[in-house]
Amino acid sequence: MKLKAIILAAGTGTRMKSKMPKVLHKVCGQTMLGHVIDVSKDSKAEECIVVVGHGAEEVQKTLPEGVKTVLQAEQLGTGHAVMVAEEHIETQGTVLVLYGDGPLITEETLNALMTYHQEGKYSATVLTAELENPTGYGRIIRDDDDRLKTIVEEKDTTVGEKEVREINSGIYCFDSKVLKETLPKIQNNNSQKEYYLTDALTIIKQEGLKVGVYQIENYEDIMAVNSREQLAEVEEVMQRRIVKKHMEAGVTFIDPQSTYIEKTVKVGMDTILHPGVILKGATEIGEDCIIGHNSRIENSILKNGIEVQSSTIIESTIDDHATIGPYAYLRPQSHIGKHVKVGDFVEVKNATIDDHSKAAHLAYIGDAEIGKHVNIGCGVIFVNYDGIKKHKTIIKDHAFVGSNSNLVAPITIQESAFVASGSTITREVPAGALAVGRSRQENKEGWVARKGVGKK
Repeated sequence: MKLKAIILAAGTGTRMKSKMPKVLHKVCGQTMLGHVIDVSKDSKAEECIVVVGHGAEEVQKTLPEGVKTVLQAEQLGTGHAVMVAEEHIETQGTVLVLYGDGPLITEETLNALMTYHQEGKYSATVLTAELENPTGYGRIIRDDDDRLKTIVEEKDTTVGEKEVREINSGIYCFDSKVLKETLPKIQNNNSQKEYYLTDALTIIKQEGLKVGVYQIENYEDIMAVNSREQLAEVEEVMQRRIVKKHMEAGVTFIDPQSTYIEKTVKVGMDTILHPGVILKGATEIGEDCIIGHNSRIENSILKNGIEVQSSTIIESTIDDHATIGPYAYLRPQSHIGKHVKVGDFVEVKNATIDDHSKAAHLAYIGDAEIGKHVNIGCGVIFVNYDGIKKHKTIIKDHAFVGSNSNLVAPITIQESAFVASGSTITREVPAGALAVGRSRQENKEGWVARKGVGKK
């Protein structure tokens, strides 16, 4: 079966009150449209055609390679949106019609819809759900054979029809040939002068073909976003799904509701996530890690047995059994080795810290290459910027840098060298040497009495 997906994404989304096209608003780190495209591909759609309109250029810039677009210059209804994609509809196969503002649709639901459609030999099938409060939705009216009789919009319902709780999701599965032949027959004989895709179902029925109705149990799959409030509701549902998936894979969430984790994140077995954790982008966390409260990790790789306490990690890599924080800040291109300690209020940027080294507190490590078993004392500053460009500091294995020292790059501290506390180092320190770069202490005996200061 050849499957194509037509995704309608041309709407203005006026109720969002946003300069951005509605379908580009993000849910769990990905645009709503991106979620729908991914699910279409997961459902084995050979081709995705996105109908763009409002903010077309912005939308097109976000699309993955291979996704085609057609322009709906005027928004003249859902039927019209599919009409502009008619050149991509072939005379064989199946067409799914989806919406770019419906990011919760799942592969399982689409596969079940298509299976029902094919096994029933329907020319068209509409996806429906039952709501406790169906106000505002088109009602599904079935015939005696439990097939679609008609779809009645809210404003046109009778008293009896208002009691119907089965609603139209707007998602359809069509036989390609039937859809292609039906589209030119849709008229705009209505007060809005628009072309409605629901009219295609009526036409198909009038021609003696079968139209099926597939009802899903979980209405969340068809939730659409038309406002900021609905965006928040959809975000909550997707977060719940993501958390559940990780729990089923062996991840512990101390407080699932306060944890934010994007769909693209991977977390290993027996890792524990504490309240307030934020995991974003292409982050991968290994097994047996502890991610402490209020930590934020973006596009980073954390291997196994790592503990992070209330820290921020951006585009960095951390090897096994390192400890980070509390309140450490790892900026892009940082690589932390095995059993390394990066302690409280330590900032690392574009630096490598090799195995068993430590910077326990209050340090800035920028543009550096630090070897194994190195100690970086409290208050050490890697002075990497001369006002024009950045320079590199190299510290070899087993070196020791005392507290409150400044290392003025470019500079190299050789193996097993020591830097005395309070030093400002501007030249290479040889292996095994002690470098002292500070003023000699001078004590002035009796100075307090002579000056008349001190006790009164």
